[in-house]
Amino acid sequence: MQKNYYSPGYNEPILEIKGLGKEFHDFALEDISFHLERGYVMGFIGPNGSGKTTTIKLIMNLLRKDRGEIKVFGLDHVQQEQEIKNRIGFVYDENHYYGVLTIEEMKRIVAPLYENWQEKLFQKYLQEFNLNPRQKIDSLSKGMKTKFSLAMALSHQAELIIMDEPTSGLDPVFRSELLDILYYLMQDEEKSILFSTHITSDLEKIADYITFINKGKIIFSAEKDIILERFALVKGPSSVLTSSLESEFIGLRKSSVGFEGLILSQGKVADYLRSKSVVERPTLDEIMIYVVKGR
Repeated sequence: MQKNYYSPGYNEPILEIKGLGKEFHDFALEDISFHLERGYVMGFIGPNGSGKTTTIKLIMNLLRKDRGEIKVFGLDHVQQEQEIKNRIGFVYDENHYYGVLTIEEMKRIVAPLYENWQEKLFQKYLQEFNLNPRQKIDSLSKGMKTKFSLAMALSHQAELIIMDEPTSGLDPVFRSELLDILYYLMQDEEKSILFSTHITSDLEKIADYITFINKGKIIFSAEKDIILERFALVKGPSSVLTSSLESEFIGLRKSSVGFEGLILSQGKVADYLRSKSVVERPTLDEIMIYVVKGR
């Protein structure tokens, strides 16, 4: 499968990664390259252990890269780290605030670290998210902790929001509410979001672009709609399959009565299968599963 077929109209990227590499004793990131422009949401997908969190830690300079280049707002992520982090908001899966403190006490510690902290905006988000400033962080539910992290991220006029598995472990109702918040946030077209998750159904609602990483390598980085149009999900009887036809599948699952698999949507193979089988547009989840599992 062809990699990196995405090349958008090239405005100045808010995040640009070129040839990023990091070696561990049992895992490696290899030649990670993608970029995100201002005003868009990029879904960063892949199975657990594929390299999503490692890539984010490298962007945040929490890990030291072995090679490659990372620029945020056109600035070097190491040499101009302080300026960059003043303009970034973070929402992680796990709470990283002091749980024994109240929301108000934690805010008093964090707010002075940001040049553009807006207290009125923070109070507005507390009200919108139904957060009690006198409540201890440890007493918040997982969903409310996520809302608190988002309120902190948005209250200093962050231009880039980086979210690492923010909806993991949340119920569908709360996940839908969070996505509505993000959708509203993006209406001014000045902010960008890098949304790392393995819950791809969330991204089908709000993402403009998808970057797919597996085993430390970028499989593709493209507009979401282009990706969904590029692939086709085929379902049919076993009698349709031949050994040569099977080799054309990116991923294939067979049973005693039939098969289901992923192919590229254009070409003679796709045309042939349309006359013999049911051909559907796949979900991001189906694309990820079949690419990872293969044949």
